Amino acid sequence: MPELDPVIHAESRLRALTTLNEVGENNQIAFTKLQKMLDMTAGNLSTHLRKLETAGYVEVTKTIEGRTPATYVGITPEGKAAYARYRKNLHDLLSGLA
Repeated sequence: MPELDPVIHAESRLRALTTLNEVGENNQIAFTKLQKMLDMTAGNLSTHLRKLETAGYVEVTKTIEGRTPATYVGITPEGKAAYARYRKNLHDLLSGLA
């Protein structure tokens, strides 16, 4: 039976990784935009992104634009591969192929 990656399986992390996967590899999205898209508090999103970052699934980049700090988030190649495996395993599980 295929296992679902517990790092991705939490609803908030799944939503975040799905959104970042749509943005695409090597493309980043502003933290504030991602926060609005997912309708999450900054603290909640930060906590989930930290777990994804620790697993190597996302990359968080902090910069200064003018005088304002800005944070960008993007999916890594490892994150893209893990997301694809997760989707396949979920599909197999739901289809009774496991």
